[in-house]
Amino acid sequence: MAHRIERVNSLIRQEICQLLQRQVKDPRLGNFITVTEVVTSPDLKYARVFISRIGSEEEKQETLSALDSASGFFRRELAKHLKLRNVPLLSFQRDDSIERGDHLLKLIDEIGSEKDHLETTFSKENEGG
Repeated sequence: MAHRIERVNSLIRQEICQLLQRQVKDPRLGNFITVTEVVTSPDLKYARVFISRIGSEEEKQETLSALDSASGFFRRELAKHLKLRNVPLLSFQRDDSIERGDHLLKLIDEIGSEKDHLETTFSKENEGG
């Protein structure tokens, strides 16, 4: 059963990505939206769709409200394209994992450059002394 849910999650994610690229023309969505993950309930009645977007806090909120208002459209399109008995109710949620990952990489780079600076300073002091 778990394998089936994983397949459904993947199919829903792919289909929503394609719909966002080809059919949704809402200006509130912008161009930088990524569907990072879909998590479907075990009974396949509900699906949480995790979205990542580059932009300000206000733009991210607008994106979520636009997607929530278009959830009926997404369900109808999913029903047309996927062979499911019942299409789950969609709930769009923000996923900040990409931003958190970027922040961690910047912190690691800072630590690396500080370490390099300290090593250079330490080796120069030892050469002179």
